Amino acid sequence: MTDPIADYLTRLRNAISANHRVVEIPSSKLKQEMTKILFEKGYILNYKFEQDGARGTIKVALKYNMATKTNAIKKLQRISKPGLRRYVGYKDLPRVLNGLGIAIVSTSKGVMTDKEARELRVGGEVLCYVY
Repeated sequence: MTDPIADYLTRLRNAISANHRVVEIPSSKLKQEMTKILFEKGYILNYKFEQDGARGTIKVALKYNMATKTNAIKKLQRISKPGLRRYVGYKDLPRVLNGLGIAIVSTSKGVMTDKEARELRVGGEVLCYVY
């Protein structure tokens, strides 16, 4: 697999479009950090990391609105790709939907949202937008 982050986002997108409750994704440290951010910001209902020998999996419970049956995640968009990496300084960090969405950024101090990176005054690689 050449781009595991794009695979992670695609698996989430496909599960949302098929109205699945739980999606299973191959695990890595970066994907685990991204999952924690999605949970903290309220885009997913719950998650569970399972270790099966050398390979692990992430089970993600998707969050739906009870009344309208719509998902909390409207769009997942990959920004930095293996062919073209997108690095920005803290002053140039993007605001997704004027602050309503989040940009997940990989910095020297770990994986965090654009707002946290602005507060810590660190830039990095913009992985994806979520809204």
